[in-house]
Amino acid sequence: MKYTPEKEERKIKDAAARPVSTGQGQSAFDCRMCGHCCEGRGGIVVDDADLARLCAHLALDAAEFERRWAERRGGKLQLRSLERGGCVFFVPGEGCSVHEAKPDICRAWPYFRGNLIDSESFALAKDFCPGISPVQEHADFVREGIAYLQKQGLTGHMGKDRANALRIKDLLPDPEK
Repeated sequence: MKYTPEKEERKIKDAAARPVSTGQGQSAFDCRMCGHCCEGRGGIVVDDADLARLCAHLALDAAEFERRWAERRGGKLQLRSLERGGCVFFVPGEGCSVHEAKPDICRAWPYFRGNLIDSESFALAKDFCPGISPVQEHADFVREGIAYLQKQGLTGHMGKDRANALRIKDLLPDPEK
């Protein structure tokens, strides 16, 4: 069968519409608080809602938050990376210092668009992240991921300041069905 984006999108919507079950009696993802997802350089987009939440948590105004912790790249506000790499808010051995107020992109891990639409991307994420069940099938991951993102309210806002990894409205099941 020849691959087309339309077939892939239909497959994802069909999977998302089925009940969540890993077939193994376990969740697709169980965060281990290891910080692997906090490593690397850049890419943590802070949208307006994230900025308000982080500013309230840190008792800072937006200008001071941006001066201390963020920078504008590609028209979006992003958290700075440490010189050694990694998120400015991740403390080795302790975890995320702003966990309660963390950006939506962090709340969504590992249910990013790429991992939902591409089984190879999902396989790479599964190898990288010890919190993703090693026996997890992609279709089950998609169902559980979309259900999680909807439950957490991470599928609604799609403004220009939103992280691309969270742009999944086209993957959501049709509410008319």
